[in-house]
Amino acid sequence: MNVRNLSKKFWLKISGGILGALLIASYVIFFRSTSFEASPQIITINKGESFSAFAETLQSRGIIRSVFTFKLSGKILGSTHKMHVGKYSFTSAVSNYEILKDIESGLATVNSKITIYEGLRATQIAKILRREIGIDTAKFFQLFHDPSLIGIQPNNAQSLEGYLMPETYEFPWQDDEETVVKSMLAQFQEFFVDSLQQRMKEMGLSLNDVMTMASIVEGEAVVDSERPIIAGVYYNRLRIHMPLQADPTVQYIVGDTPRRLSYNDLKIESAYNTYMRLGLPPGPINNPGKKSILAALYPANHKFLYFVSAANGHHRFARSYVEHLRNVRLYRRVRAAQNG
Repeated sequence: MNVRNLSKKFWLKISGGILGALLIASYVIFFRSTSFEASPQIITINKGESFSAFAETLQSRGIIRSVFTFKLSGKILGSTHKMHVGKYSFTSAVSNYEILKDIESGLATVNSKITIYEGLRATQIAKILRREIGIDTAKFFQLFHDPSLIGIQPNNAQSLEGYLMPETYEFPWQDDEETVVKSMLAQFQEFFVDSLQQRMKEMGLSLNDVMTMASIVEGEAVVDSERPIIAGVYYNRLRIHMPLQADPTVQYIVGDTPRRLSYNDLKIESAYNTYMRLGLPPGPINNPGKKSILAALYPANHKFLYFVSAANGHHRFARSYVEHLRNVRLYRRVRAAQNG
C-alpha cells in the first residue's frame, strides 16, 4: 500500500469523524429532548422580553437541559429576534428545535378563556385581564375614559363603565388592549339592538340613564324574576322625586370590596350617593348583564316603593313605609335566628 492510499484512508477517517461529531453536536443542540414532570407546562413570552431571559425561564422549569445549547441553536437558526409574544404549552420530550419553531411561528400559543361576570366594575375587570392575559392596565384605562368607543349614539356616558359586556371571552396572552376593549364593547353593541334603542327612546331615557339603572338593579338583585320588580321600585321613586337610597351606589363610593355600610357611609358627599342626592347617579356603578338591562327597559308595573332582603336571596316589597318597617323587623328576626 502506497503513501497516497494511506493518506486517503487517513483523511476519510478524519472526515468521517468530523461528520459524526457534527451529527452528534447537531442532535445535542437541536433535537435532544428533555423529559419533565407536570406536562404540559405553560410558559409566557412577554412584550419586550429578551431571548436570554426566555431561555433562563425554560431551564428553571426543566423544559431545556442547557441555556447555552438553547441560545446557540437560536443563534444558528436566527430565532433570537423572532419571538412572538404569547402563552405557550410545552409537553415533555420537546426539543430545542421544536421550541424555537413554536415561538418563531407564534402558532402554538394558548388562548385564555376569561369569564367576566355580571356586576363587576372596570377596576375589577382590569385586574382579571392583567392576571389572565397580561394586559397593560394603564393602556386599558386610557381606553376606558373614551366613551366614543361605545359606538351607539347619542350617548352621554362619561366612561366605558357599564358597557363592558359580561361574557366569556377568549384572548391570546398580552393581546392588544384596544382589541380586548373593543371585543367587549362589540358584545354590548350586538345585544343593544335597534328595538332596545327604540324602547329607550319611548321611555324618554338616554343610554346613560338605562345603563345606570341597569347597574343599580344588577347590584341589588339576586333572583332573576325580581329584576323587573326592583327596577319598577326605582322608577316609582324617580317619578315622585323620592331619593333612590340604593345601597350599591354607596358601595361604589367606598371601594371594590363589598362590606356592610355604616350610617356614616350614607352621609358621604358624592354625586353617587343616592341617599343624599335625588335622581340617578352620573353613570353606571358596574357592568350589568343582559337581564338587568332588559329589566331597566321593561320594568314591572306596580306601586311598590320599598324593598328589603328576605335573607334568602329574595326580597319583600312594600307600598308604604309602615309596611316596609314591618318587613324590616321580619328580616331582622330571620337574621337573628340564622345567627343563632
